[in-house]
Amino acid sequence: MIRLHRISFSIFLILLSYNTQAKHIIGGVMTYECLGDELYEFTLRVYRDDNCTDCAEFDPFASIGIYRCNGCSSQSQNSPFMEISTPLISSGLVENPDYPCLIAPNVDVEEGLYRFQAELPVSTESYHISYQRCCRNVTISNIFFPDNAGATHTVEITPFAQLQCNSSPVFNNFPPTIICAGEPLSFDHSATDADGDQLVYSFCNPLDGGGPITDNPTQYNSCSGAQPIPACPPPYYSVNFITPTYTFDKPLGGAPVVQIDPNTGLITGTPTTIGQFVVGVCVQEYRDGVLIGSVFRDFQFNVAPCDPTVVAQLESDEVINGNEYLITSCGEYDINLNNESFQESYIDFYEWTFDIDGQEVTFNDWDPTVSFPDTGIYTGQLILNPGTLCGDTANIVVQIYPEIVADYSFEYDTCTPGPTVFTDASYSGSGELTAWQWVFGDGQSATEQNPSHTYLEPGDIPVTLTVTDTNGCQDLTTQIISYYPVPNLIIIAPSSFVGCVPGEIFFNNLSTPISEAYDILWEFGDGGSDTLVSPTYIYEEPGTYTVSVDIVSPLGCQTDTVFPGLITILPSPIAGFSYTPEHPSNLEPTVQIFDESEGAAQWLYNFGNGRTAIEPEPTYTFPDTGRYNVMQIVTHPSGCTDTLIQVIDIKPEIRYFLPNAFTPNHDGTNEVFRGTGVIDGATNFELSIWNRWGEMIFETDDPLEGWNGLKFNTGAPAPNGVYMVLVTFTGPRGEPFEYKGVATLVR
Repeated sequence: MIRLHRISFSIFLILLSYNTQAKHIIGGVMTYECLGDELYEFTLRVYRDDNCTDCAEFDPFASIGIYRCNGCSSQSQNSPFMEISTPLISSGLVENPDYPCLIAPNVDVEEGLYRFQAELPVSTESYHISYQRCCRNVTISNIFFPDNAGATHTVEITPFAQLQCNSSPVFNNFPPTIICAGEPLSFDHSATDADGDQLVYSFCNPLDGGGPITDNPTQYNSCSGAQPIPACPPPYYSVNFITPTYTFDKPLGGAPVVQIDPNTGLITGTPTTIGQFVVGVCVQEYRDGVLIGSVFRDFQFNVAPCDPTVVAQLESDEVINGNEYLITSCGEYDINLNNESFQESYIDFYEWTFDIDGQEVTFNDWDPTVSFPDTGIYTGQLILNPGTLCGDTANIVVQIYPEIVADYSFEYDTCTPGPTVFTDASYSGSGELTAWQWVFGDGQSATEQNPSHTYLEPGDIPVTLTVTDTNGCQDLTTQIISYYPVPNLIIIAPSSFVGCVPGEIFFNNLSTPISEAYDILWEFGDGGSDTLVSPTYIYEEPGTYTVSVDIVSPLGCQTDTVFPGLITILPSPIAGFSYTPEHPSNLEPTVQIFDESEGAAQWLYNFGNGRTAIEPEPTYTFPDTGRYNVMQIVTHPSGCTDTLIQVIDIKPEIRYFLPNAFTPNHDGTNEVFRGTGVIDGATNFELSIWNRWGEMIFETDDPLEGWNGLKFNTGAPAPNGVYMVLVTFTGPRGEPFEYKGVATLVR
């Protein structure tokens, strides 16, 4: 015999489970078997949602509380008869139901199995064996505050059951993890009783248990905590259903309402609301008309939308009322039927049937070709899996009309631009055409029977005619028109041109119709030519030029035009100048310009600062250092001009000198040592003076400040002798300068 009582490792269980998410419980059941000699074996099955990403796993130990009492009235008055901490034996996924005709969403439900034994002496009081855990899924639809509601899985062994060494009923099947909304439900929730007792089934109230406290270690294992250790004593309270929509005996609603057969345990009905629903099922066992005990299962139904897998469907011209497929044929009596039914893997049998001249004709090909004898209306069906739950049927209507044929002819002048005349030659077996739709291939269209159309662009142009008859039958035909006339008039731009050498001219061919498919020859009058539609040409010499254009179409039509004296090219000067000095500076800012242009009659200089001059060789003094864009514009007697720009850089020049001796003897002459020269624009100036022992005795960053012979100009007089001098600074354009010298001090 095994007697398990609450021992010190309960503290370990608390620490192991503390502060873990517990909102994942979806059901459970406890059953028992009497082994004889007052020994019982209990089986606890707990179910959790395995799709949860932040939830705890099964408790590694289930904390069981066993209480002995009749009509237990207060939890505070009942201490446990026995406490058991039983380990998790195994866990695994529950197999999802197989819906051969539906595609259901995936739901993972995991079962945790605990099993333990306890010796329970025969008593005049009932034994209550219980396990409690919080909390349920927050998404449950039929109870209030599901994320704060837990579950109690319990069995009662009455005094009569103890005397009989009774074993509880055991449910045969686990409820389906997914129920398809709108689909009839039929689930066998029956149980098997080893003692052969009479079983009565009913929906009953699922029990609450535990509480939502997960963040307080001192309360985590209390009756209000997520894992009571051990389970608290009865009485136990029910979860609160959202009435009047849901009650314990109508936990899912439905149309018809989901209910359970009290004799067989068969749950039937059609759930219509998508969601998750808590359901409780009780099975009571009677022996000789006396209630001997009951077993209670708590589980969660998941009602979800399911997609049908087997659908009869075929390619058609129109679908009427969702399941009648209309196929229209005009003049074609052999109809290819394209079977688009799905899911093909679930289709074990398919058959096509048609009523043809009063005879039923069947076909067993997946995509059959049916030959109809004449025009008319024929009905048929595509039947899948007849007589099974996975069957479906599509109704078919085939309408055969007389043949319709689109045709036309056309006429146009191949060399001269003008309209193309189209003549309809279509016909219909029904006797009457009702509509014509012309698409001319250039973005234009017409609806007359015999239109004419003028093309603006040449090419191999597709023209499509679609005709419709009184039955709504249509046919179309497309022909290619090779439209390549030559232009009536060759037009080019410019119509005249006067310009200077070099003369660059874009000759724009404005003639129409014309394209790159034509053979075109331009002759520009100076020996040059081109074959582009609209070329660009450069005249290098002055003169007057005649231009000619010759055009030949792809069909051999030809036209040409000569444009006498179209282009006049005038002579142009050539700008050029030089200057001295070659490297002007702030010390030499005056520049002499020397004209080197050719063919010039007038001159204009712009010195880059708004100042100008018109003489051929001006002299100009720049007011400041910098780079100046000096422009020369020269004009030929013809009026043509040329321009040249040169950059003249007036550099900032540095000239700095250090003396080699000074006499600070207060005679008013040569009293201070400092450098002289031109350092305008210099920065970072540093002058330092050192004695022969390497000691700095003077330093300044002011180029106007000199050394007066005293240490740092305020201390003791320096002795006569030679001192090292170092000067550094940065020039106006960032160039570094360094000067080294000596200063001889003589008093």
